Amino acid sequence: MNEDLSPLKRDEVIRFAQKELNVGLREREKNGEFSRENWEKCAQFGILGLPIPTEYGGQNVDIVAITAIMEALGYGCHDNGLIFALNAQMWSVQLPILTFGSEKQKEKYLPDLCNGKLIAAHGMTEPNSGSDAYSLSTKAEKRNEGYILNGTKTFVGSAPIADIAVVFATVDPSQGIRGVTAFIVDTRSPGFVINRELEKMGLRTHPMGELTFQDCFVPEENRLGPEGAGVGIFNHSMEWERSFILASCLGTMERQLETCIQYAQKRRQFNQPIGKFQSVGNRIADMKVRLETARLMLYKVAWLKKMKKSAVMEAAIAKLYLSECFVQSGLDAIRVHGGYGYLSEYEVERDLRDALGGTLASGTSDIQRVIIAKWLGL
Repeated sequence: MNEDLSPLKRDEVIRFAQKELNVGLREREKNGEFSRENWEKCAQFGILGLPIPTEYGGQNVDIVAITAIMEALGYGCHDNGLIFALNAQMWSVQLPILTFGSEKQKEKYLPDLCNGKLIAAHGMTEPNSGSDAYSLSTKAEKRNEGYILNGTKTFVGSAPIADIAVVFATVDPSQGIRGVTAFIVDTRSPGFVINRELEKMGLRTHPMGELTFQDCFVPEENRLGPEGAGVGIFNHSMEWERSFILASCLGTMERQLETCIQYAQKRRQFNQPIGKFQSVGNRIADMKVRLETARLMLYKVAWLKKMKKSAVMEAAIAKLYLSECFVQSGLDAIRVHGGYGYLSEYEVERDLRDALGGTLASGTSDIQRVIIAKWLGL
């Protein structure tokens, strides 16, 4: 789209998603297939450029409006993996390049990330450093006009399909977290190896893999920010990612709720609609309560970010609560539908499998609790 998206165009976003993004999803999900075609459709519609200024090919949309747009996308698009991939790129790659990148880096990468020509990955987690994110073994040795990277990254979303990756490595292990540095690495670079694709129980249309760096040379001009700035860059991107990577789940939860209401009204047992049974009605009422409270939390964070205020604790609260609510909503949707909800052909159980991934990405639920407790002085 050439014009800015806004919450007033919610119906337009939903129509686009329903028409363009759901065809063939059941087979793609079953086979773990990523749709480059749908990725490009989203880019052309304007999704990937939402938070990026127009001078770099973006839409320059207000963060509260972006939240509403992603919520609408989640309502209309049933492909949670695709939406998760879009969000991951926007918040963990595009925004760090916009915020910390040189003018040359912004001009080189952002337009093609926005228009869908480039797909990007984010490499922080290692086989031996998951929640302990900064205990990195990937090293970046300074050489003339660049760095030599050696190490392995795992659980990297979009790794098998990525054109570039923002990678974190330590330039000086003796400096601890002060040695962590960020790099933009071209996946075609010699020594950049995609070890294997990782098969997952959910979000299967968003490929995940392992990356290995074997004497991989990265030009100095591809360092993102100064040496030792990796922790600040990572924390900045994680605050944004935790805040908004699950915004689309609100839309999915609303769709689940509507589907359950419709089913409970038409499905009859013991000569009455099952919605008349208190246990079913109460379950659906709980789904509504979780949806509305999660929405309030998320839009509070969006408002704080719009006001340029810190939202570290609030982002952790929203991410924790929304991810756990999405899991519970998935469970309740299956229970309302009974045996039919358990069958893949009815496409109810898929949302639950996808929801579990949200409790792990961008910091597990337990890590969010640690962040919250820390901000409470514990």
